[in-house]
Amino acid sequence: MNKFIPAIAAALVLTAGAYTYTLTRSPEPTPPEARQAAPQEGDALVAITIPDSLSPEATMGQRAFEATCADCHGENATGKMGFGPPLVHKIYEPSHHADMAFQMAVQNGVRAHHWKFGDMPPQTGLTPSDVANIVAYVRELQRANGIE
Repeated sequence: MNKFIPAIAAALVLTAGAYTYTLTRSPEPTPPEARQAAPQEGDALVAITIPDSLSPEATMGQRAFEATCADCHGENATGKMGFGPPLVHKIYEPSHHADMAFQMAVQNGVRAHHWKFGDMPPQTGLTPSDVANIVAYVRELQRANGIE
C-alpha cells in the first residue's frame, strides 16, 4: 500500500501541472485574414448572388423595393444592420412566408418575431400590384441564392 502512495502523488502532480499549463498558455493568434470585423450599423447582413437578369415583374419590383424597402431591408434585400432583416434568407422562403405574408406585412405592418429590429410599420403608397412585383423581385433573388 505504501508503494502506491508516491505513484498516486506523482500522477496527481503531473495532472495538476498539465491542467495549469493548459489554462495559462496563450492561445494561438488569429491571422489577419481570418479575423472578421463585427458588422457596423448600416452594413449588409448577408452576401448574395445577383441573378444575371430579372423578369419584367421583378424589374418593376426592384424599382419599388429600392424606393420603399431598401432603407430598412438593404440593397438587394440583404438586410441592414440596425434597421431591418435580410429578405434573401431561409426564414423568408415561400414555404415559411408565402407571398400573401408580404402583402399583409405592407398593409398591416409586422410585430417583431424573427429578428430584433423592432416592429415594421405599415407601408403606405404601395398598391397590391406593387407589392406583387416586389415579391417577384425578392423571390428571384432568393432562387438565385438557393432559397426555394
